[in-house]
Amino acid sequence: MAHDTLLHAYTALWTQDDWRERTALIDATGSRRLSYGDLFEQVSCGAGALKAAGVAHGQMVAVAMKRSLESVVAIFSIMAAGACPCPLEPRLTRQEVADRLQSVGVTTVLSDAESRTLCEGLAGVSLIDADTLAAGSPYWCEAVRADDPGLLLFTSGSTGRPKGVLLSHRGLLNNARGVIPTTGLRPDDTLLHVMPLYHTNGLNNQLFSPFMVGARVVLAGRFRASDMPALMDQHRPSIITGVPTMYSRMLDQEFTPESLAALRFARCGSAPITRELHARIEAKLGCPLIVSYGLSEATCTSTINPPDQRKVGSIGKALPYQRVFLRHADGSEITTPDTDGEICIEGDSLMLGYLGTQGDGILEPPPATLRSGDLGRIDRDGYFYITGRLKDVIIRGGENISPALIEQVISSSPHVHSCCVVGRPDADLGEVPVAFVVPAQPGFDDAGAIQELVREQLSRIYRPEEVVFVDSLPENSVGKIDRKALQKRLAAAV
Repeated sequence: MAHDTLLHAYTALWTQDDWRERTALIDATGSRRLSYGDLFEQVSCGAGALKAAGVAHGQMVAVAMKRSLESVVAIFSIMAAGACPCPLEPRLTRQEVADRLQSVGVTTVLSDAESRTLCEGLAGVSLIDADTLAAGSPYWCEAVRADDPGLLLFTSGSTGRPKGVLLSHRGLLNNARGVIPTTGLRPDDTLLHVMPLYHTNGLNNQLFSPFMVGARVVLAGRFRASDMPALMDQHRPSIITGVPTMYSRMLDQEFTPESLAALRFARCGSAPITRELHARIEAKLGCPLIVSYGLSEATCTSTINPPDQRKVGSIGKALPYQRVFLRHADGSEITTPDTDGEICIEGDSLMLGYLGTQGDGILEPPPATLRSGDLGRIDRDGYFYITGRLKDVIIRGGENISPALIEQVISSSPHVHSCCVVGRPDADLGEVPVAFVVPAQPGFDDAGAIQELVREQLSRIYRPEEVVFVDSLPENSVGKIDRKALQKRLAAAV
């Protein structure tokens, strides 16, 4: 991979004779396919159309399009034009679109017919019709450099103003350079894509990296567990990727042995997963579940379990070309194994900075070391483990409680489908843990049994003050459990 950017690699690879006829992208029905030759030509025409429309090198362009092969081509066309794509989440309101664009200083939107009314007439915003991309004269910007902006994503906070995370072409390439050899990604792989196209995983690990090795990507629709058996049966993927809630919902579906036979591994990230759920997923799919860890601010993936050497409960080893380490609260680095500290990341994968935090369109440069806010430890073999999150820690009477420890115990009960533990304000102790539990069987509501299970395995302070049984746990836009929503519910009750 002796290339400065992904774009340099793509122009060299996609035009090779043995690549041109190889399938790159397939829609969910299998009726539409783009070869790598097709992809190169369509992206080149799209880049030419954008250049003709006045899009300049380094300019940020938002993408407001429904999930489709055309939206994938559009994202790559913006990159090939030398500009920086900013995919917008679907189902945003008009005001949310306006706020996002204004906060990061984006004034150009590439829009399809479905999203045009959402963006039309916004102050200071010009629209480019996505239908015009196919008519452009072939063009591929050769002036893109490693430190140029390559992708702009919004953080997925449940409250407050979203921040723009500006990633470099160097970071995008660095992520692929680490993921490809660690996962053994290869040309005969077929990846079933059901993650959002505005999410760092859905782009970096499920488009950018596979397209570096000549693999096939099946772009299915937005994830629905009920769709997965038919998709698996039709496309026979070797790799699938999701978050824990996705896999949890798939457990209730029936899959034929033939539909699972090609799976090399299933990849899981973006949120913690319990050992119990991990074991159930592997038993269901008949392949290793590979847990990884990363942040948008570090492009995507920083640690991952090697498919043939995974450790259940671990988020894996640090990827090459990054430095991942732990540090004490005083800032000193932790060098002894099995010692808790904050996970920190350094290297070429770090973002160029935040947009929208210091005024509209102003870049806030990143620190040399990215502090994740996650507490973890590392074992003697170099595997990392998440033990909690600094902002999620419950402080009960001056003692720190990790919700993750309580969740692991509660999830081991056969009566529990899923759970989340958050802190509730308490006049005497400051905070006390409260467990929200989705029962595995309708009608189970034995709070005492759950509390006793925790008491048997953890010290007294970890016992939930209350157990709240719910039909489901709230999620944010990428499928993570929304702890803030649960904390708000408790605060309102208090």
